[in-house]
Amino acid sequence: MSDTTPDLTTREPIIEVDSLVRHFGSQKVLNGVSFKVYEGDTFVIMGGSGCGKSTLLRHLIGTEKPTSGSIKIFGQEITTMNEDAMRKLRGRYGMLFQSGALLQSLTVAENVALPLNEHTQLDTGLIDTVVKMKLEQVGLTGHGHKKPSEISGGMKKRAALARALALDPPLVFSDEPTAGLDPIMTAVVDELTQRLTQKIGATVVVVTHDMNSVFRIGTRIIMLGTGPNQGRIIASGTPAEIRAHPHPAVQQFINGDPQGDGSDDSGEVLYRETLLGLNETGMYSRSAIQSSKP
Repeated sequence: MSDTTPDLTTREPIIEVDSLVRHFGSQKVLNGVSFKVYEGDTFVIMGGSGCGKSTLLRHLIGTEKPTSGSIKIFGQEITTMNEDAMRKLRGRYGMLFQSGALLQSLTVAENVALPLNEHTQLDTGLIDTVVKMKLEQVGLTGHGHKKPSEISGGMKKRAALARALALDPPLVFSDEPTAGLDPIMTAVVDELTQRLTQKIGATVVVVTHDMNSVFRIGTRIIMLGTGPNQGRIIASGTPAEIRAHPHPAVQQFINGDPQGDGSDDSGEVLYRETLLGLNETGMYSRSAIQSSKP
């Protein structure tokens, strides 16, 4: 990944976050977060355990509302959207979860078909063709008939990537995409994500604590702080700027002390919501799940 500073003046912001604050009772998890994600970026959000990474991601995909502040995606203010409007917007982006979030009752192919059933009017034959193509792109040809329990962890991540990219979305969110993978498979998933998102021209937002991935894929990076800097952006810039950043917490983090395992503030809630296919999350509704069953 190039460390040259990208020319932001020629590109449109896909995401604009302004003064985002989130309280849980007396605890301030996000504290005045502001940033922009530009078209074509691979924008990385990093930080230690409990810094608010997963909370920030939930706000970006609209499953949580902030205490104050604003979030615009594709120029639309999402913090005041009703669920119907939010659901339509979610049809324009893909989501890759830490756990993969594959539905265990469906085959790999049926999982990949979920967003196609939910957000398009394509007939069954065309959906099958798209699913076959997506599985081929991630190296899973011949595995579509299997259940998630019958494939390896690395294959599950690749199947989840195929599902996230099923609609060729202009925006992809990715939460700890390489968690639990060995270094070789981590590099494979990183390379696949880069290659496939670049092929469709997608902007990518990645939450991760894997420093190899951060510097392998990131074009712009922010780091959220903990302790007295809880939920604040303490560093922002290109990979080169982050490597040279003078803040001691940044240097501590990138030099091998990530302050935990990276799975912060009950992120599993988000995965469970999506696995259940609840309409109120706007991700995959029960109707979409049902239509994917044989």
